[in-house]
Amino acid sequence: MEIKAVLIKPYMEKEKLDFIVKFNHQKGYEIKEEADRLIALGMTDEEKAQKERERINMLSLTKREVFLALYKDKQITPDILKAQIIEPEALIEFEYANEYFRGNPLIDLIGEKLGYTSEDLDYLFINKELKSDRLV
Repeated sequence: MEIKAVLIKPYMEKEKLDFIVKFNHQKGYEIKEEADRLIALGMTDEEKAQKERERINMLSLTKREVFLALYKDKQITPDILKAQIIEPEALIEFEYANEYFRGNPLIDLIGEKLGYTSEDLDYLFINKELKSDRLV
């Protein structure tokens, strides 16, 4: 967390309330009162990026959603996709999963073999489709 704004004492009650409304209610910052000031704390860019990565990693798609997106994008069928997986444990995980989570390393491995970048895969899990303007 980093300091986003400071209100130095002495301040009027209205100034305090305006500060809280602006920085907590409107921007979502944490407000902390110290002996000589009121501060608004917010996440750093790195913390925001980490939180977003964690959110994306928890996104999931059903097998149907994955197969339809791959077929629409590159005419990749389930059999073509399955043939890309040579590791027995990965094949079992792929074959018997009911849904796939973006944070699973197997997704990146298979995606790379099929020519997809990490950004392509993020887009897929967020939008349930692949970018149609992507160059193949």
